[in-house]
Amino acid sequence: MRHIKYILLLLLVFMPALASSANEKADEEGGLNIPEIVLEHLSDSYEWHIATYGDNHISIPLPIIIRSDATGEWYFCTSHSLPDNFYFNKEMHGKIYEKLPDGSTVRPLDLSITKTVAQIWIVVIVLICIFTYCSRWYKKHDEISQAPSGFVGMMEMLITTINDDVIKSSIGEKHYRKYSPYLLTVFFFILTANIMGLIPFFPGGANVTGNINVTFFLALCTMIAINLFGNKHYWKDIFWPDVPLFLKAYPVAVMPVIELFGVFTKPFALMIRLFANIMAGHAVILSFTCVIFLGWSMGVGYGLGLNTLSIVMLLFMNCLELLVAFIQAYVFTLLSAVFIGLAHVEHATE
Repeated sequence: MRHIKYILLLLLVFMPALASSANEKADEEGGLNIPEIVLEHLSDSYEWHIATYGDNHISIPLPIIIRSDATGEWYFCTSHSLPDNFYFNKEMHGKIYEKLPDGSTVRPLDLSITKTVAQIWIVVIVLICIFTYCSRWYKKHDEISQAPSGFVGMMEMLITTINDDVIKSSIGEKHYRKYSPYLLTVFFFILTANIMGLIPFFPGGANVTGNINVTFFLALCTMIAINLFGNKHYWKDIFWPDVPLFLKAYPVAVMPVIELFGVFTKPFALMIRLFANIMAGHAVILSFTCVIFLGWSMGVGYGLGLNTLSIVMLLFMNCLELLVAFIQAYVFTLLSAVFIGLAHVEHATE
């Protein structure tokens, strides 16, 4: 009961501020455009927005590194000091474009540190701190005489579960060791990025694994691990599978085409599955958040009713997204391990 009283007290304190903010937003834009707001928060940006106080926007400018197509000159700046011949194209999700002397526009070479890139660095720093702390514990203690407890014990349980029950069982005892570092890194990177994406304030909130470029790179790494190190039986099953001759020889050759197509569809499924699930979760949470402001802009009665519904659904969705954060990291690692294991199947010799 005490916790419920605290929650109600916080709502009573912040609801007038929410109502005022919603009314100002509605007055400025002639009504809330929820799809536009959701897409704006899901897209990448060249600054990290912290908060809005009245008409003042508090944000952290991020380094912009671009190369001019017209002159070949490199520019190092921020969103507040962008050269005159460059501009942010809102129709292309706020990406930087360059105005050429002939009046045309072109997308310059852009190596900027965007919000997603900055979030990836933060995730890497968090993971380095976590595993450095765990390694120091093992250096100071004898693992045989003293079992780890608390946070270190939880990490050992999680690593052992993923390594033994997912990686080892999917790839096989003969080959799993050389893939364990990569697959464990992928698992903890996706899990940490997903959890930090649910934090609504700095240094969290970025949509890392809901970015198709990030999931494309992760899927590409798995594709390389599958096809670059696959054994001869793997390639034989693709180009000359054990099926009737008319299914794998000219002019039909149905099975080799299907198997070769599967080389690309497997990583594509990994990319889309992770991207779509995380982006959808973020979109739903942001939509329910916007409903709060939409209700207050319609009046006090609508505000109280929609607020109650939105807060309940937000709590439910955030708890569900915590579960999804783990499930998506687990599924990506499991499918990657299964696909790698299929590339190392040993055929019995007669």
